[in-house]
Amino acid sequence: MAGTIALEQQKIEARDAFYTFGKIGLLSFGGPAGQIAMMHRVLVDEKQWISEERFLHALNFCMLLPGPEAMQLATYLGWLFHGVRGGVVAGLLFILPGACVMLALSALYVSFGQVPLVEGLLFGLKAAVLAIVLEALIKVGKRALTDYPAYGIAVCAFVAIALIKMPFPLVILIAGLFGFARYRLTNRVSPSLPDRTITEPAARGAFQSVLMWTVLWLGPLLFLVAGLGQSNVFAAEAAFFSKMAVVTFGGAYAVLAYVAQQAVDYYGWLKPDEMLTGLGLAETTPGPLILVLAFVGFVGGARLSGFDPLTGGLLGGLTALWFTFAPCFLWIFAGAPFVERLRHVGWLKASLAAITGAVVGVIANLAVWFGLHVLFGAFQERLVGPLHLPVLDLAAFDWAAAAIASGAAVALIALRLNMLVVLGLAALAGILLRL
Repeated sequence: MAGTIALEQQKIEARDAFYTFGKIGLLSFGGPAGQIAMMHRVLVDEKQWISEERFLHALNFCMLLPGPEAMQLATYLGWLFHGVRGGVVAGLLFILPGACVMLALSALYVSFGQVPLVEGLLFGLKAAVLAIVLEALIKVGKRALTDYPAYGIAVCAFVAIALIKMPFPLVILIAGLFGFARYRLTNRVSPSLPDRTITEPAARGAFQSVLMWTVLWLGPLLFLVAGLGQSNVFAAEAAFFSKMAVVTFGGAYAVLAYVAQQAVDYYGWLKPDEMLTGLGLAETTPGPLILVLAFVGFVGGARLSGFDPLTGGLLGGLTALWFTFAPCFLWIFAGAPFVERLRHVGWLKASLAAITGAVVGVIANLAVWFGLHVLFGAFQERLVGPLHLPVLDLAAFDWAAAAIASGAAVALIALRLNMLVVLGLAALAGILLRL
C-alpha cells in the first residue's frame, strides 16, 4: 500500500499477521512495558518478522506521540507489514479484548457495585492501586530524571498541578516550551537533517490517511456537540476525551490525575473512590491502561444520560473509547512516512524530554491524590495564598486500606511479584475485611 516501508524480511501473510496481533491483544497484560516486551518477543525473537533495529526505530517514534505508546506501536507495526489496513487491524486487535472486558466490568459495577462481596473486592483493588501508582512513579522517575534540570521540572510540575491547580495541558505546554528554549540556548546552530526527502506516494498516502481519520474523529464530535448541545453528557465526553487524546504525553498515569480532577470535580461523572475502582479494574484487563477512560465514560453515561443505566453506560463507554483511540490512528498514519525526519529533530527531542520530566511530577500528584482518597476518604482544602493545601481528619484514617496498600507496595516494589497476583491477593484481603 502507498506509504509502506519495504521490509527486508519475507512477505507476511495477512492471516498470520491477524492471528499474531490477535494473540498479542488477548495477552497484553502488565502495562506498556510488559506489552512492548511481549511484542518484541513475538515479532522479533519468535516470528523474526522485523529486525531489532527496525523495532526500536518504531518504538522511538511512538514514544514521541501523545496516547498509549504500546497500542500505537502495534498500529505502526501493522502499518509496516500491510499498510493502513494492517495498521487499523493491528491497533483494533490490541484494543478490543480489553475494551470488551472493561465495558463488561463497568456494567457489573453499575449493576452490583453495592453488593457487600463486590464492595469488599473493589475496596482491596482500590488500596492496591495506590501501590501500583507508586511503582510507576519510581520506574518513570529512574528513566526520566537524568539531571538536575529534570528534577527541577518535576518538582515545579508537581507544585503547579497539585498545589496551584494548574490544568494538566498547560503544565505540559510550559514544560515543552522550556525544553525548546533550553535547546535553542545551548544549540546555536541547528543540526542538518540527513534525509529530508519524502516520496510523492508516501506524502499522498499520508495526506489521504490524515483526511480520513480527521473526519472520522472530528465529524462525530461536531455532530454530537451541534446535535445534542455542549451540556449533554455524551457531547461533553466526546469533547473531553478528544482533548485528552491530544495531550496524553507520558502515558496513562500522567493524564489520570487531570482526568480524575475534571471527571470528578468539574463534570461530576463519578466519585473519587470510583476513579480508583476504575483504575483497579483496568489493571486487571488486557490492553492499554488508558482503557480506564471507558469506565469513566460508562459511569457518566449511566448516571447522567437519561437512559436506563446499562444503555446509557454502554453509549458513554463507547463514546470514551472512540474519541480516545481514533486520534491515535491519525497520529500513526500521519507521521509514519515521515518518521526518519522526526528522529533527527533536536528541538522536538528536547521538548519531549522536558515533558517527560514534568510527567514525573504529574504522576507524583496522582499518587498523592489517590493516597489521600484511599487513606482518608473525603477531605477539605484550605487556600493559603495561591496554594490549595489539604486539611485532613486524622480520625478518619483507614488502617485497613493502609495495610493492604503497604502489603501491595512491598509485594510489587520489593518482592517484584506479578501485578495480577498482587491485585488478586488485595481483592481477597478486601473481601475478608469487609465480610
